[in-house]
Amino acid sequence: MSEGTAVDTRPKKIMYVAEATAHGGRDGYVTSQDGRLELRVAMPPELGGDGDGTNPEQLFAAGYSSCFHNALVLVGRRAGLDLTGSTVAAKVGIGPNAQQGYGLAVALSVSLPVLDQQVAAQLVEAAHQVCPYSNATRGNIDVSIVLG
Repeated sequence: MSEGTAVDTRPKKIMYVAEATAHGGRDGYVTSQDGRLELRVAMPPELGGDGDGTNPEQLFAAGYSSCFHNALVLVGRRAGLDLTGSTVAAKVGIGPNAQQGYGLAVALSVSLPVLDQQVAAQLVEAAHQVCPYSNATRGNIDVSIVLG
């Protein structure tokens, strides 16, 4: 594929829809439509808040890390690889951007302890192409992946 050629990563069919509602923005709470999620959200102290609750960046980090790990498991299973002890940690940073708004950056740290480094790197790249969070963020925010 040539540089600059966009790949269409949109779903052909919607299989599941998650629904959540924010009440009070970053200093309030969020609920899911099915009642399984009800969390207080608060600005972290680094952004001037009291930190007495979770925040959207933590929720995004949790979602991205679990989704990327599942993509690793899927791709690894297809290849017949052993992913015993594998983990994915995500760090989501937020800060001002050049357009007077805010932007995000993600750092994923992947551990595949029983795999050869070269095989692990190939698996991580394949998972990065499969993961819906990776597909949604590609070209929009900086995502770095460290294999350790």
